[in-house]
Amino acid sequence: MVTHHVTRGYRIFQGFNAVILAGVVVATLYPFVNIVAQSFSDERYILSGQVNLIPKGFNLTTYQIVASDPMFWINYRNTVVYTVVATLIAMVLTTCYAYVLSKRHLKGRTFLIWVAVFTMFFNGGLIPNYVLVTSLGLKNTIWAIVLPNAISVFNLLVMKAFFENMPDELEEAASIDGLNTYGILWRIVLPLSKAVIATMLLFYAVSFWNSWFAAFLYMNEADLFPVTVYLRNLIAGATGAEGAGAAVADVTQAASNIKSVTIVLTVLPILAIYPFVQRYFVSGVMLGAVKG
Repeated sequence: MVTHHVTRGYRIFQGFNAVILAGVVVATLYPFVNIVAQSFSDERYILSGQVNLIPKGFNLTTYQIVASDPMFWINYRNTVVYTVVATLIAMVLTTCYAYVLSKRHLKGRTFLIWVAVFTMFFNGGLIPNYVLVTSLGLKNTIWAIVLPNAISVFNLLVMKAFFENMPDELEEAASIDGLNTYGILWRIVLPLSKAVIATMLLFYAVSFWNSWFAAFLYMNEADLFPVTVYLRNLIAGATGAEGAGAAVADVTQAASNIKSVTIVLTVLPILAIYPFVQRYFVSGVMLGAVKG
């Protein structure tokens, strides 16, 4: 049996490392816990800066204001639909494009890579994009949100690197067994790519869930808005009412902690999903970035 002597220097390193990591955890969690506390606190305690990690003057006024509005639930449903549809389309397009780019023998591969990379640094601009989406008849539809952001070049390059690291012998053996390109991708490559797929799913889902500007720009019907636009409008309305000297208590309460409630309501679904994909997260990114 082999025993390893732990040196004094290594113990010091472990202690130092533990302190640094604990500090990072505290620095990461503190703002979020503070936001949650503010979302359940009374407005006078928030305005006086007395809320830290524990709610003061506990109340659910703002949550009740938001939850009692039928439009909130309509917009929340829209967000779920937009996120699911957009993520599925983005994953299909990104996976297919990345798999093609991972083949070094492909003619025109370098050109296709540069086409993708070019879009990371240059785009048509806000007005040309708006004119294009409008001329295609995509305004006030889900496709105005989904199609312009269907492929993230960063995600594409990560998946491409992951596919490149897979042994060529696997695909050669599958090809000898009679599988065509689509069969190899579906039955061989994808089952071995769960880590990177889960990571990309998380990246895309978070991106589309938090997106609001595209809907704000391309949609002008309230029942088509995602919940992020609803909450943005609620913040603007509450803040404007407070600035105008509104005397209604509910409006004042909403203006004081609406930002906290907004963050909590927006982040909860992502927090619920993250534990299921967390174990794939690190390995997915590292395997797509490091040559094996």
